[in-house]
Amino acid sequence: MEVSLVILVLAVVFISQSIRIVPQQSAWVVERLGKFDRNMQAGLNFLVPFVERVAYKHSLKEIPLDVPSQVCITKDNTQLQVDGILYFQVTDPMRASYGSSDYISAVTQLAQTTLRSVIGKLELDKTFEEREMINAAIVNALDEAALNWGVKVLRYEIKDLTPPKEILLAMQAQITAEREKRALIAASEGRKQEQINIATGERESSIARSEGERIAAINKAQGNAVAITEIANATADALRKVASAVNEPGGLQAVNLKVAEQYIDAFSKIAKEGNTLILPGDLSNMGSMVATAMQVIQHGKTESR
Repeated sequence: MEVSLVILVLAVVFISQSIRIVPQQSAWVVERLGKFDRNMQAGLNFLVPFVERVAYKHSLKEIPLDVPSQVCITKDNTQLQVDGILYFQVTDPMRASYGSSDYISAVTQLAQTTLRSVIGKLELDKTFEEREMINAAIVNALDEAALNWGVKVLRYEIKDLTPPKEILLAMQAQITAEREKRALIAASEGRKQEQINIATGERESSIARSEGERIAAINKAQGNAVAITEIANATADALRKVASAVNEPGGLQAVNLKVAEQYIDAFSKIAKEGNTLILPGDLSNMGSMVATAMQVIQHGKTESR
């Protein structure tokens, strides 16, 4: 009975030591008698107790690694405090176990030395502009070396670039001066454009004013010409009507009467001007003037016949 119980206990221990369940996205390295044998994949796996053992356990997930901050010297001898973050993944569990005693420390140290080397080739201003180039250069250098460690470097990102306080003050002053310069240039460009707009407006206004004056003068001249034409036509019509009326019976007497009336009217107006009464030297001139006018009309009538 006791032997059976011992055998049962040993069987339970043997089975428990033989069965291994590996989590998803994990890989376990198995050694047989101290030598690498195989990699256990996710799921149910079996071991030979006391002969095989799980030597290393690796996660196959993407791992973020914080790279400690360090001081880097730029090409123009300026100190920069730089820190970053590295993303990598174990792709070969066997090499990750035996390629390096501590692949995490190895990747971290290599990232720092590569970063110092890349920063040392750039001037201070370029380090702020070429972050993508710096990240790519570090990833390329790390990825090549990390192959022997069973690690794939996915990407590297610079978290912060911090120059000394004196450099920061100088950069701030430079930025302020540059902004003031741009403001002055913008203001001068605005004044220039304003003067151009004013000059253009005045020129267009002068052209429009002169054009308006020219059109007004043309319209006035055309109006005067039309008025003169109308007056001349009206005068000609009136003269034709007078000439026609003279040829009619009693027309000559009517003209004689009209001339006499106009003479008397004109004489009355002259006599009323001012405080002095103006009289012609010979009052008989009225009849002679009427007779002279009638002779002219009679002569014109005879010629028209």
